[in-house]
Amino acid sequence: MDVFKMMSSHDHEQVVFCNEPDIGLKALIAIHDTTLGPSLGGCRFYPYKTDEEGLNDVLRLSRGMTYKASIAGLNLGGGKSVIIGNPETDKNEYLFRAFGRFVDGLGGRYIAAEDVNTSVRDMEWVRMETQYVTGISRALGGSGDPSVVTAFGVFLGIKAALKTKRGTEDLNGIKVAIQGVGHVGYNLCRYLYDAGAEIFVSDINQEAVDRAVAEFGAKAIDGNKIHALDVDVFAPCAMGAVLNDKTIPEIKAPIVGGAANNQLAASEEHGAALLEQGILYAPDYAINSGGLINVANELEGYNRERAFKQAEGIYDTLMEIFRMSADEGIPTNVASDRLAENRIRSVAKLKTFYTCTPRLVFKRG
Repeated sequence: MDVFKMMSSHDHEQVVFCNEPDIGLKALIAIHDTTLGPSLGGCRFYPYKTDEEGLNDVLRLSRGMTYKASIAGLNLGGGKSVIIGNPETDKNEYLFRAFGRFVDGLGGRYIAAEDVNTSVRDMEWVRMETQYVTGISRALGGSGDPSVVTAFGVFLGIKAALKTKRGTEDLNGIKVAIQGVGHVGYNLCRYLYDAGAEIFVSDINQEAVDRAVAEFGAKAIDGNKIHALDVDVFAPCAMGAVLNDKTIPEIKAPIVGGAANNQLAASEEHGAALLEQGILYAPDYAINSGGLINVANELEGYNRERAFKQAEGIYDTLMEIFRMSADEGIPTNVASDRLAENRIRSVAKLKTFYTCTPRLVFKRG
């Protein structure tokens, strides 16, 4: 495993290996780019089969956070962390506090937040050791669970895609297949249900499926078949790489837009495949940026109304991406990358200009 080669392939700045064997902590923190500001990204708790698998994931995820922060107009860089272990059996206060000490040692270059298999309570344990953490409870001055805002952004992104594809954003009677009904998927179900959509769901957690069926009249679907349903929208809200050589030819939905990160198994190849197949893809880090927008608001004193107002911008951002894609005949993920990279380059030039240009001082007299 050539760590430096893996880092260099996507211009990562730093990777931190966190090891506390007496407590059971084995974690990785990846900082991709801090041009726009300190890196902020969630902490994922997952039973990776190998350390290399965990490293690959944290590198991919942290790079995605750079683009997500940029496209959302935030002054933040991209970072991510993963804790390697079983979230059902290995979680405890001491493990998260140990992780918090590693975060604190970075002096604010990385700000942690909750992610897959971590919760508000977990982040409060991290907060016992460092100030560089978001996603804590509202009682402690934080924003609480960011999944509601993430789901709100995905809901608006689906409306933007419908407007582009069908000329109307009306969701009444629209069929949506949601792969994964955890925190974000569940809240997305609620927004869609209230708008009159017909919902189909799958999840490895049967209780989550049962809840969606009971509360929203959703239809339960086999997880291996949900992507191939004849519906209007396919919304991946579970793990990444769901859009791949096998699944893309089977997708019947004309729109793909969901909350999962890194949905394209191979960005260049599979983004082009979706375009060729006539499928309008809402780039994952653009449509799911509501959660980041929400926790970023904690850094200046959390205001829930402001967070939702900022998340409304996801609709306009996606409309711009869709227009660029159509005008230039390029996949939507390429259009989104260009917008994100243009902002990073512009800010980098701005910083260089003000750092290198001497200021003129005018004196009276």
